[in-house]
Order: sequence, then structure tokens, then C-alpha cells
Amino acid sequence: MNKLTKVGLSALCGSLASISAANAGEMAVTGGATATWSSNTGAVTGNPIGMNSGITFKGSGELDNGSTFTLTITQADQIAYSAGSISIATPSLGTFAISSRSGGTGIGGHDDKMPTAWEETWGTSLGTGIDLPKGVSSSMNIGWSSPSMGGTTIKVAVAPGANDATFVNDKGVSGGNGLAQGGMDVLLDMNPSFGSDALAGLNIFVGGSRTSQSSNAALDKKGDREEVVAGGTFAYGPVKVGYQRSYEGTGLEAASSVQYYQNNAFGISFNINDDLSVSYGEMESTRQTKSAGEPAATEVTTTADSLQLAYSMGGMSIKIAETSVDNATYTTGTGSDFDATTVALTLAF
Repeated sequence: MNKLTKVGLSALCGSLASISAANAGEMAVTGGATATWSSNTGAVTGNPIGMNSGITFKGSGELDNGSTFTLTITQADQIAYSAGSISIATPSLGTFAISSRSGGTGIGGHDDKMPTAWEETWGTSLGTGIDLPKGVSSSMNIGWSSPSMGGTTIKVAVAPGANDATFVNDKGVSGGNGLAQGGMDVLLDMNPSFGSDALAGLNIFVGGSRTSQSSNAALDKKGDREEVVAGGTFAYGPVKVGYQRSYEGTGLEAASSVQYYQNNAFGISFNINDDLSVSYGEMESTRQTKSAGEPAATEVTTTADSLQLAYSMGGMSIKIAETSVDNATYTTGTGSDFDATTVALTLAF
């Protein structure tokens, strides 16, 4: 009897050891804090001092077949949930992910891929109000990224049911928003060097998204929402340059409804050394709105440009941006033209 007990305990201990080894993983925490000073010309502002903090939790592990899994949770300022994803990377079938507002699936991660020393052209202290194509990335979605084939990766993302930015807990469902239904994104990301070292820094991307929309008499919905992004970047030595275009058709036809947005973006950056970089970027965004009378539609173009500098010293960075915007939030007139200087001190840990 004692022998049987010992054998049983030994087998159990061996099983527990196997389970522990199979589920071995690690958890990493990263984060940072940023303090800014913003001086906006042409806008009524109060206290120019701002602060932001953020923490990202990342857990990872490996399965018996060589696949790896990762859980990423991003906490925005004041520990507010910002984005999260669960991904499984397989040895030969690519990467599968369940994401919420992470931006890495579909076309959402390519809404603005222009090179920059710090922030996107529209992302400094000025409120440009520029609309960007997001596809299903702002919703709970399931994504797949293919293995790289000759420098080319295919990305597909699907958001079933209501397509909105609501985070859904386990065993829960989102509410319907009365218009947007399920959507799908497809993106082709290519690094075609064609065997040439001079083209090793070339990246070309093109993608599209379609979101089904239910009938809505108040908005006079005529079709589904369609979004397209296309562009490329090229890096040679310390210089990187890029250009891209995007389009979002709303599928709406009622008077005063927005029919489409069309964006053009350009950027160039230069790494002076390992610690110092500068960049310049421009973005032009046109919004067309259906009119009740003549003309049949009106267009307003918002333009923004930004000159930026970033200097890092270990875990500390100092960043400066000189930015200007005309016709902010698609509103004409000098009251919507602003200039701003933004200075930031960032500490990363």
C-alpha cells in the first residue's frame, strides 16, 4: 500500500512539473510619464502645463508546439483602460489576435505611417480634428497576420456584429448603435527589396475596409462605409521619407451629412545621431458635406504641418514641436487658424 502511495505521489509530482513547465511564462511592466508646455497662438487657452502617464502590462509564454502567446494591456493616464490584445504566434500559420482598440490589426495601424521625430503632424497640442481611417481597429476584433513571404505580409481583421469602440468584458456583448454592423479589413504590407541593398529600406502598404450599415431613414443611408489607405516609406541611411493617401466614404446621403474624407500626408525625418533626430510633416484632409440646396456639396480642407526635434538621454527625452493648422476641425475662417509650440519632457521606465 505504501509502495502504491509513493508511486501515485511520484506520478502526480511529475505531472505537476510538466504542467508548470508547459505554462511557464513571464510578465513585464513598462511605462512612462510626460510633462508638456503648450503655447498656442490664435486660441484661447488657460494653464499651459500638462502631464500624462501610462503603464503597459505584457505577459508572454510558450506552448508545447512552439507557438507563443502574448497578453498586452495598456493603461492610459490615471489608470484608465486604453487598449488590449491577446495574440498567439504560430511557427507556420502566422499570428492570430483578439484586440480592442490596439490599432495593430487591419488598416488602423496604417492610418498615418509617416516618419516623425516625435508625434504625428496632427498629434501635438493643436486640435486639428482630422478624421483618419480606422477600419475595425477601434472595435473588438479578431485579426490574423500571415507569415512573411518574400517580405510581404497579409493582415485581415474582422469585427462581427455592432462595430463601435466599446470594450466588451468576457461573457458580454456590445450594444447596437443603430447603424454600423460587422466590418472587415484587409491590408497588404510589403518590403520588396528586389534583391537590392539600396531598396532594403522600402516599405509599401495598401489596404481597405468595408463596414456594413443598417437602414437608417434619419441619415438617409445609401451604402456601406468604405475606407482605403495606400502609401509607402523609404529609409536610406539616417534619412526616411514617406507619402500616403487615404479615403473614407461614409455611405450617407442626407442633407448636411458628411459624404467622405480624403487625406494626403507627407513626412521626412533625419537621425543626426543616435540621440538627436528632426522631422517635418504635412497633412491635408478634405471633408465633403451634402448640402440642402446649391451647390450640391461643399468641401472644406484642413491643413497641418509640424517641425519637430527629439533628443534622448537614456530613459529621458526632450521633444519640441512647432505646428500650425488652417481650417481646424473643417471650419473656415481665421478663427480656425492656429500656431503652437509644444515642449515635452518624457521619462520612460
